[in-house]
Amino acid sequence: MSSYLIKVTEQYRCDTEAEARTLIEEAKQNDQYTVVKSSNEIKTLKQKGEIVDEWRRVMITKEFTTEKEPDHQVFPKYVEDEDEENDF
Repeated sequence: MSSYLIKVTEQYRCDTEAEARTLIEEAKQNDQYTVVKSSNEIKTLKQKGEIVDEWRRVMITKEFTTEKEPDHQVFPKYVEDEDEENDF
């Protein structure tokens, strides 16, 4: 018996609307999966009723194969950006 990764939902934080739109469009151009759902919403951090931070939350659902008749396996690989400094 085999296990198949069917779909994943990824959540990103972007600083601007343009970055969020670019992220979604780039995902739609990738031929390794199909984007079946995406969203882009403004999130804010408030302190004492005032907005102190604002960002975009982007959600992208990627489908790799069909659940009914999967035709290939996908194995995710998570790699941390080594150029960034780690605080932990």
